[in-house]
Amino acid sequence: MSKKILVTGGAGFIGSHLCEKLLNEGNEVICVDNFFTGSKKNVTHLLDNNNFELIRHDIVFPIFLEVDEIYNFACPASPVHYQFNPIKTMKTSVLGAMNMLGMAKRVKAKILQASTSEVYGDPDVHPQPESYKGNVNTIGIRSCYDEGKRCSETLFFDYNREHKVKIKVIRIFNTYGPKMHPQDGRVVSNFIVQALTNRDITVYGKGDQTRSFCYVSDLVDGIVKMMNSRDGFLGPVNLGNPCEFTILELAKKVIEFTGSKSKIIYNELPQDDPKQRQPIIDLAKKELNWEPKVPLNEGLKKTIEYFDKVLKETK
Repeated sequence: MSKKILVTGGAGFIGSHLCEKLLNEGNEVICVDNFFTGSKKNVTHLLDNNNFELIRHDIVFPIFLEVDEIYNFACPASPVHYQFNPIKTMKTSVLGAMNMLGMAKRVKAKILQASTSEVYGDPDVHPQPESYKGNVNTIGIRSCYDEGKRCSETLFFDYNREHKVKIKVIRIFNTYGPKMHPQDGRVVSNFIVQALTNRDITVYGKGDQTRSFCYVSDLVDGIVKMMNSRDGFLGPVNLGNPCEFTILELAKKVIEFTGSKSKIIYNELPQDDPKQRQPIIDLAKKELNWEPKVPLNEGLKKTIEYFDKVLKETK
């Protein structure tokens, strides 16, 4: 049965892939984005679809729509972007969540919150289960995002308890793939762009900090499965790839796959940069029958192809 679905941040990296999947499943999709980090190019190919609608709007301000489901993805998600205007980042996480929850309450829609592994901070428990409460600096340069997302989770569960709003909460770990912003400051896009332009690849610290990289198509499958999961399962649930790699390993893979002449250089670690980030996904396996399928080597090659094309088009 076709549903009318709102995706906030729908012109962003993950949001645009989500819009595509929901349309392909036969739904009507309304994409709302203020284009701060999202790009109209990510959804231009969808504009001819009669079931797709694009609205320029900032969810810090209320919007009134009639929908069956809401996927709340509006928020800058990379340090470069969320630190550019930290107060606005916090407003998007908190006021945006309140506005979307208010809409869900009014029209009796089910709503999914895109939370983040950043709620775990710089974890002293490794790998991270959903039960881990986190080790977060409340006053650091990353706090606008970390604490904003923690607060939005609180709001979601309070709206569920107080107003019986149907909620779902996911915690997204490092995700990569086509449609990433070339200047978003994330490690995968940074390394690929630096390698394709034969610039030095910048590794922070010794490069021994670890990350787990999930290809975007795998993540989007998990997101939709979570929205469609049984009513009693609210989350939060970790969505990410449990295969762990060091940043230095990633840099070497990117150089190998691009055939780049780039050299690896080392800079000082940024404040509050997590040393380890790896999800335990037992809950997603059990409740959603979900786990990632795309191995890092395959996903990196597809992402490199995308960035190679983008860089050639901008020359």
